This record gives sequence, C-alpha cells and structure tokens, in this order.
Amino acid sequence: MDNERKLKVEAAELAGQAVSAEAAELAGQAVQGKIDDTTAPAKQDKSLASDGAAVRAATAENVTITPPPVKTERLLKKDITPENFIFLACFIAVFGAIAAKMGGVNMLKTMMNTAFDLLMNVCFYIMAIAVLAGALSGLFSEFGIIAMVNRIVSKIMSPIYDLPGAASLGMLNCFLSDNPAILTLAADDNFLTYFKKYQLPALTNLGTAFGMGLITVTTMMGMDVKKALPASMIGLVGAIVGSVVSVRIMLVFTRKIYGTEAKCELHGGEKIPDNMRQVRPGGVGSRFIQAMLEGGKVGVEMGLCIVPGVVIICTLVTMLTNGAGPNGIYTGEANQGIPVLPWLGEKISFIIKPLFGFTAPEAIAVPITALGSTGAAIGVVAKLVQRGAITANDIAVFSAICMCWSGYISTHIAMCDALNCKELTGKAIFSHTIGGLTAGVAAHLIAMVLL
Repeated sequence: MDNERKLKVEAAELAGQAVSAEAAELAGQAVQGKIDDTTAPAKQDKSLASDGAAVRAATAENVTITPPPVKTERLLKKDITPENFIFLACFIAVFGAIAAKMGGVNMLKTMMNTAFDLLMNVCFYIMAIAVLAGALSGLFSEFGIIAMVNRIVSKIMSPIYDLPGAASLGMLNCFLSDNPAILTLAADDNFLTYFKKYQLPALTNLGTAFGMGLITVTTMMGMDVKKALPASMIGLVGAIVGSVVSVRIMLVFTRKIYGTEAKCELHGGEKIPDNMRQVRPGGVGSRFIQAMLEGGKVGVEMGLCIVPGVVIICTLVTMLTNGAGPNGIYTGEANQGIPVLPWLGEKISFIIKPLFGFTAPEAIAVPITALGSTGAAIGVVAKLVQRGAITANDIAVFSAICMCWSGYISTHIAMCDALNCKELTGKAIFSHTIGGLTAGVAAHLIAMVLL
C-alpha cells in the first residue's frame, strides 16, 4: 500500500511538472513575439524558476505596455428641448426672409448654382494649388530646404511670431498661392518636428494672413487709381502687422490649452533626433520623384478637406452680399442674393470711416466680401474703381484687409479641421477678425503719413 501511495504521489508530481513546463513554454512563446529581436532566448537546460525570471526580465526591458485607449465621452441631450424650437424658428426666419425677397424657387436655384460654381471654380482651383504646393513642400522637405530655412530665420520668427523659422516657408507658400497651402507642410514630419503642440493651430492664422498675397497685391497695383503701386505695398505691410496680431492672440488661447512644452505628434510616430531630418530610401532621382508625388497626394487630401467649408460658408456669405441679377430681376443664377452685409456696412459707416478712412460708404462691402472670398472682394474693388469712388488710401486698406482676411470665414473651419483642432475654430476666427481689422487700421495710418 505504501509503495502504491508513493507511486501515485510521484505520478502527480511528474504531471504537475509537465503542466508547469508546458505553461512556461507557452508563456515564453507568447512573450517572444513582443520582445526585441536581440533578446537571446532562455537556455533550455535551466530550471523553470530561472526561465520565469528571464522571461520577466526580458518583458520588463523590451515590451512597451500600451495603455487602453481613452474612451471619448459622448455628449448627450434630451431629444426634445427648447433648442429644437429656437433653431427651427431662426432657420425659418432667415431663409424665409431670403425667399420672400428672391422667391423660394430662385433662392434654391441660386443656392445650388452658387455651390456648384464654388465647387468647380474655387474648390478645384484651391485643390490644384494645394497639389502644386504639396509637391513643392515635399521637395523642400526631402532635400533639407525646410531645415535650412528654419536655421536661418528662427532668430527672426521666434521674437516676432513665437513660431519656429520653418513657419516662414508656410508664409511664402501661402503668399504665392492660397490659405490651404500651409496645410501640405503641416502634414510633413520634417516640418512638424520644429513645432510645439501649442504652435500648430496658429498655422491656420499665419497661412490665412498671407493667402493669395501675390494675387491681391499685383491686382491692386494694376488698378486705375493714382499711387496704386505704393498704396498696395503699404497694404502688404499692414497685412504683415495684422498677421502678427492674429497669431499672437491665437497663441494666447493655445498656450492655455496645450501648455508650452508638449511637442507635436508626428505622423510617423517616432521622434526625429535634434539636428537631423528624415529622408526616403534610394538615389537622388528616386527621392525626387517620390517626394514630389507624395507631396502632391497630400495636396489632394487637403483640397478635399477644404471643400465643405468653402462650399457651405461661402455660399451663405455670397448670398448675403451680392444683389439681384441684370435689371434687378432674380433669375436663380449663381452669385445672386440680397445685399444684407453692404447694408449693414452703411449703417456702421460712422465707426468704419474713422478707422479705415473710406471715401464711399459702399466701400465697406470690400472687407465684408473678403470675409468669404478675396477674389470676390477684388471684383468689388474693380467695380468701385470704375465708378471713381476709390482713392490710394482705400487701395492700401483694401490690400491689407483682403490679403490678411483672405476669405477666412470660408477656410478657417476646414483648415482647423485638417489640423485636428476643430474645437479651436471659434478662437481662430476671433483672433483673425482682430488681426484683419488691425491690418486695415495700420495700412490707413501708414497711408496718411506716406501718401
């Protein structure tokens, strides 16, 4: 009986050891996929205790424990609240008033035709610019131009804008093209590595302040107005002043949210060492082609991000700025509307005239139109010039405001969305509103002295 009992105990111990060994082997295999390839496997002739210690040590040194994803808390409201009725009343009041003036069918036709016109002639134009700007920024990033510019200009950009020197390349891109051109740079890790998290949202304001700058300044220079050339250059200086104010105000908000230490999250996920830049594999020719095409692809994505904001917001601004069609008749064609904003400008002209020095009350339509579209605002300027209602001072102020605002109401929403900071859209719009007004006032004051 004693021998039989001993045999049973020994059998149980052997079975337990086998199970423990198998469990340890399975655990080692599970961990082996997660530990670094350089970790040497545990020797098979060691005891189970030493195997467990080796596995634990390897795991502690080489496995990065990923925390569980943070769940975003959903905001819930009761399905029926006063908000439902207030919104419905406001919606009916606004569009009912427009329909009463234009006619319901004409209003809908104008809305759809204007949206289509904006999509075809503005959004795709912006996308084309974004593709070219993306290709250019990809090349500048790949071959170190961004790094070089950052090194040279950082001592100037930091005290003026509190931004790294690389931001100046975004200013140049936008000056030569349009506001969203800066987004193609913001999608590049070599560009982002110079930025802290609180500085990134301010690119919305910086890019917009210089958007369509070349087109605006050169067009204003060509206006048939005495001293149009120096006036447009004064406007350029005013826009720069406005950009500083806009960016600085925006950074006040972002510092409170992000702090001043956190770095931007890179798309590649890995931190680029200081004084280094990331390049593509292959020879010079291969890198050139890849950088150009991938940069252009980023431009397409950014162009698509811009579409909703431009089409929706600019349609509303256009319909509240322009008047009826030929002979004062509403036909349902694109770009017709009821001129509410110019009417509002006439009512507050007693405030606007001392600030900007406008000679005609209808001149207020230019900065109001620039809220939605610089191109449309320049068209308004051309009509005012034909009527002889514009002076050199007006050209300076128009240049400053049109360049600084540059249709920011229609692009800020989409640009903030593309930079993953939609919650800061209101603050960006507020900051840029102040910046644009400052640009106009600065241009007026300089024009009073020099013109």
